[in-house]
Amino acid sequence: MTLTVVNVSYPLATVGSDSVGGAEQVLWMLDQALTAAGHRSIVVACEGSSVAGELVTVPAMPPHAGPQAYGETHLALCATLERIVQSTPVDLVHLHGLDFYRYLPPPGVPVLVTLHLPPSWYPAEALHPDRPDTWLQCVSQSQRRACRELAEPLYLVPNGVSLSLPAPMPRRRSFIVGLGRICPEKGFHLALEAAARAGRPMLLGGQVYPFEAHERYFATAIAPRLDRLRRFVGPVGRRRKVRLLSAAHCLVIPSQVPETSSLVAMEALTCGTPVVAYRQDALADIIDQGRTGFLVESVAEMADAIEAAGELDHQHCREVARERFSAAAMTAGYFALYRRLCHATDYGPGAEEIDLTAASASC
Repeated sequence: MTLTVVNVSYPLATVGSDSVGGAEQVLWMLDQALTAAGHRSIVVACEGSSVAGELVTVPAMPPHAGPQAYGETHLALCATLERIVQSTPVDLVHLHGLDFYRYLPPPGVPVLVTLHLPPSWYPAEALHPDRPDTWLQCVSQSQRRACRELAEPLYLVPNGVSLSLPAPMPRRRSFIVGLGRICPEKGFHLALEAAARAGRPMLLGGQVYPFEAHERYFATAIAPRLDRLRRFVGPVGRRRKVRLLSAAHCLVIPSQVPETSSLVAMEALTCGTPVVAYRQDALADIIDQGRTGFLVESVAEMADAIEAAGELDHQHCREVARERFSAAAMTAGYFALYRRLCHATDYGPGAEEIDLTAASASC
């Protein structure tokens, strides 16, 4: 059975091989897998995106856009989705944005919503949609535990990653690396402090999005902590990210908010690189304490763990990543869920939760 799936991105972020956000990376991998398997993949995303399937764009919002621009973007998304489902025999619409509830398509086609963020970040109306045949899905066990109060069926497809590692692998260096969006909740100023305390060079890569809070955070918390040894290298594409992770002493994740998943932690382990992170929800599920990394509670503990990471086995990190964080397993789980929901219109609120973590490829 060939499927036609419409994946809809968060309208503020482009989709592509070098996407920074985890939701956009997952969407990109799904589009690649759907296309490779012979399905029809339609991606709705902002201008500047690049996909393997069919791209339908909505206008990119200008920097520092206000509420009116957001509203216009949501209206454009509503009109775009309505046009697609009315003109194309769509089997399923898959929504990925935090604001998905503002542009749900008209009733008639099943909708899957991946909750990429903590449930507390969504308004109640998002977590209890009135639209029929609208299904919610989590990306980790810790996130699903946080969603236990939801009455709707709650599916689980854990995230995975896919990296092509260089051969031969780069020589390990002394620097530590931090990668991600540069914003207050990611806490990279704490990693810079820990690196300085440990006497280690650090490379910080990531995107500073044109939001006032993000730009202020970079100017007041990141820039003053940069020096000759601790440098900001800006956005990092997929190939450079692999090289950095493969050569780094360790990856640091000083997140200050509940993490539903961490693709960069999975990517680091795939490269054989230990991870030192604050103990934030799903990070505790990903990191095997003392074997693939360390979970810490303070800057001082992070500095100590950075040094201790040098004693961990790189090959063990790779083996764990291959076993637990496969992109193939993730996409197989989504394909199984797509097929189930295309025939699940008789399910209602209160149906049992379905765990598709062990789903085999059915594409």
